[in-house]
Parts: sequence; C-alpha cells; structure tokens
Amino acid sequence: MTEPKLLLGGDEIDRTIKRMVEELHAKVVSPDDTVLVGIRTHGVTLARRMHKLLALEYEWDLPLGILDTTLYRDDILQRDEQPMVRETNIEFDVTDKDVVLIDDVLYTGRTVRCALDAIMDLGRPRCILLVTLVDRGLRELPIQPDVVGVEIETARDQIVEVHFTESEREDGVWVHSSSDSSP
Repeated sequence: MTEPKLLLGGDEIDRTIKRMVEELHAKVVSPDDTVLVGIRTHGVTLARRMHKLLALEYEWDLPLGILDTTLYRDDILQRDEQPMVRETNIEFDVTDKDVVLIDDVLYTGRTVRCALDAIMDLGRPRCILLVTLVDRGLRELPIQPDVVGVEIETARDQIVEVHFTESEREDGVWVHSSSDSSP
C-alpha cells in the first residue's frame, strides 16, 4: 500500500484560493449582478472562503448560496442505497445574474452537469462561471472550469481528497489509489 501523496498543504491552499479570487475578480463584469453558489460539500467551504476574501480584498458582499445536486444525479437509481439529500439554500433570484458555481474537485463533469440543471430550474442566469480548486482531468462531459486552482493528471483508480479545517482536522489536498486508506 502506498502513502497518499500531499498535493497541497494548508499554506498552499490559502495562496491558491487567493490567486483564484484575483482571477475571478478580473472576470466579473459587475459585482452587483454576481452571485456565488457552492456545491455541497467541499464546494460550499471553498465558496465561503472565496466569499470572505472577495469581501476583504474588494469589499464585495456577494449573495452566497448552497446547492445540493443529489436529486439531479444520473446514477441515483443505480445505487444500492439511497443517497442522503441535503438542503439547497439559494435565497436569491439567479435570473439575469452571473452565477459563479464553485466546487472543490472537477473530474468527470457529472456533478457540474447536475448543478447546471439545478440552477436552471431556479431561473435563467445571464452566464455561469465554473470555479474549482482541483481539475483532475478525465472528463466524461464537455465541461471546463473558468478559474482553476491546480490542474493535475490522475488515473481513474486514483482519488483526490480535499480536506478543510472547517470539517476535517487540517487543510490539504491528497492523491491516493482507491485501494489506499484516507490521509
């Protein structure tokens, strides 16, 4: 069994998120027409951190929503046990807004497809920008991020795990084989 490989430590995550916020700031046309939406679970944590930095660095107080994509999954009936559905909390209109959709890891693109369907059920955004901390490639759908923290090459049998101190013991991004234990 091989040890999980640390891709980003806590300080590196902080620097990466700061750079992502700078890139997002450059892409936003009008903060008055922009909203942030974090995909459960770690996309929400990343969205909260970015929201805080946007407020500190640029004095932007953007609406922040939380999106659960469970009911939009295309594999929900193929699972042995039913997944837990958590609350979506988007208390603002997305119609004619620039929606910044935030997730921790982009892999096949299926979660993002679910999120796009969910957002479109809430209204008709002017545009949707995709932000992800880690793009690990191996897409099954033609989805690409607009802002990305790090791009890495992975194999299908590998897992990319993101930990945030808000929910785990430390900040970090690890890559390991699916047969290895968690970091």
